[in-house]
Amino acid sequence: MAKVVVTRKIPGQGIKILQEVGYEVTVSPHDRALERQELLNFIQGADGVLCMLTDKVDQEFINACGPNLKIVANYAVGTDNLDLPALLSRSIVATNTPDVLTEAVAEHTFALIMAITRRIVEADKLAQTESAKFGPEVLLGMELKGKILGVLGLGRIGSRVAEMGKAMGMNVVYYDIKQNAEFETKVGAIFKATPEELLSTSDVVSVHVPLLDSTRHLINAERLKMMKKTAYLVNTSRGPVVDEVALVEALKNKTIAGAALDVGETEPKWAPGMVDLPNVVLTPHIASATIEARSAMGELAAKNIIAVLSGQSPLTPVQSK
Repeated sequence: MAKVVVTRKIPGQGIKILQEVGYEVTVSPHDRALERQELLNFIQGADGVLCMLTDKVDQEFINACGPNLKIVANYAVGTDNLDLPALLSRSIVATNTPDVLTEAVAEHTFALIMAITRRIVEADKLAQTESAKFGPEVLLGMELKGKILGVLGLGRIGSRVAEMGKAMGMNVVYYDIKQNAEFETKVGAIFKATPEELLSTSDVVSVHVPLLDSTRHLINAERLKMMKKTAYLVNTSRGPVVDEVALVEALKNKTIAGAALDVGETEPKWAPGMVDLPNVVLTPHIASATIEARSAMGELAAKNIIAVLSGQSPLTPVQSK
């Protein structure tokens, strides 16, 4: 009987699907990320592991599992926690969960856009005080209609955010390593040849790139200075894509109007000073946190494990970089 380890409790039917196949399924009893040694002890003897983005899957992890490990199913779209060459060297399959969380993340992205541009968090705090009152210049925000939405990275999520922006009456520009003429026609989007061109023209910049060596600190002090002083930055991709220290300084100095982040460089901590800023909205990596998305992620991960342990091809394999 194959042993499958799930490193954290997950919603939906994923665990049940694995159990119904007849696997020995062991689920972490903790509703938190496992400490490193806890994790290494927990995964011993696994044929398959359903792991979290917070689990560093490296050679030490592989060795801890033992010789029978055949698949690591990442409960995420991102794969920056996976040492793909190490997995490949042992012919261990790596999978992720694309597509099923696109709508959830795109919706959360637009929720952040609305929250920061209309100063919803500031207004909520003010409304709970006795000093809350109407005034012609109280908490003035920015209307989205007619403004320019810049989408950095036109993958599944970036494309959906662009569609939502268009539906809100925004003008959409985008940057990606590949131009997409079909999408331009469908949405009326305009391609920008460089990130710099996009940053300098956009009223709202929404970041949707994977974390690679080439995208680490893609948004840095120099590029923040290229943005309009009235512009907003939104990031629901990966924390290290944005230089958080530089962003804090840009927000303090009003280099840009505000920022909304669902991801950070050193989660769950933020760069010093970030949480004290009034012109920032922060959420704790919950962009995919809907019942529908998180359940579908677990089910897809389970189906990938079943496929590989049955000698079949995985549904959503991750290719080595």
